[in-house]
Amino acid sequence: MQKNLPLSYIEISKENLIHNIKQFRSLVGEKTKIASVIKANAYGYGDCEVARIIAPYTDYFQVDSIEELERVRNVTKKPILVFGYLNEDGIKRAIKLNAIISAFDLIHLLKINYISGLLKKKTKVHVAIDSYLGREGIMPSQIENFIIEIKKLKNIELDGVYSHFANIEDTMNFTHAEKQIDMYHKYVEIFRQNGYININTHISATSGILVYEKGNSLHNIVRLGIGLYGMWPSEHLQFLNKKKIVLKQVMKWITHVAQVKILPANHPIGYGLTFITKKITKIAVIPQGYADGLPRLLSNNGEVLIKGKKAKILGRVAMNMIVVDVSNIKDIMPDDEVVILGEQGKGKITAEQIAKESNTINYEATTRISALLPRVIK
Repeated sequence: MQKNLPLSYIEISKENLIHNIKQFRSLVGEKTKIASVIKANAYGYGDCEVARIIAPYTDYFQVDSIEELERVRNVTKKPILVFGYLNEDGIKRAIKLNAIISAFDLIHLLKINYISGLLKKKTKVHVAIDSYLGREGIMPSQIENFIIEIKKLKNIELDGVYSHFANIEDTMNFTHAEKQIDMYHKYVEIFRQNGYININTHISATSGILVYEKGNSLHNIVRLGIGLYGMWPSEHLQFLNKKKIVLKQVMKWITHVAQVKILPANHPIGYGLTFITKKITKIAVIPQGYADGLPRLLSNNGEVLIKGKKAKILGRVAMNMIVVDVSNIKDIMPDDEVVILGEQGKGKITAEQIAKESNTINYEATTRISALLPRVIK
């Protein structure tokens, strides 16, 4: 193990992160602004670490909560969009940090206006429109009344109107997406007819950039999330776009062997006795578990890399520990490097592999990694 490095940590490739955002910049062109999504601890990659690296290459950052805003504001002066719900205390703290706040409905907007007045500030707001997503935002039937009311508010600057795709990542049928686009554009036009000519508009996250925007400058802003981190929204979109852009893996999850020993045949491993050795088996104890973000569904299922070779997880994933089969790996010793996600030698484990083995998606595979693990920039 290298000196001055933690036992277990997440290594972030600065070079690959910058490469990925440049790939998307080449797709959307210079006219369209990029909002880099670093909510949920930057999908597990480390929000402040990511923000520091890509600040020169992005136009905005997007976070979800007041706590994320306060952390990220400490490392960048770039505009920050807060698109999660904020209560009154959160609104107050966000306004003081010059955030751009999402308004979900008229009640929420009135709160933002009132608190802005108390602080004697004018707050930029992006209004969420629910265009057949069935989640946050104003229903289309409420738009015209909403516009009447917003014009009365003295402490609000309507800076943007946005929506979000519901079904564009893993389908060949874009009927619903087209329905959403039509509705969104219809109501953006209503805003413009009411005097909001120069508002920012955005509907596309990574999948929308790949399928819908395609460098045509259809909207002022795109929200770059999972693609920033070198992951694809779906296998379908990877297949469609792999000749247009190349994404590079940014994360490497590293730990080290705690113990190596030999177990006899018919010996149980781990809680619940879910694995019994059939023969003499050499095992390695690895100090990472579900508290660190390793899915429990990888019990008797997942793999790690040691000396570039895959070692299968035996028994249940425990809170802070797993056991792997190293019978076929020579000269293994305590403190040897273990890679849970990433490359080692000729071996590679991706977020997609972990997601498949734990019956989830790559988004969750990285986002669930504990924020307590140090993020180390390479």
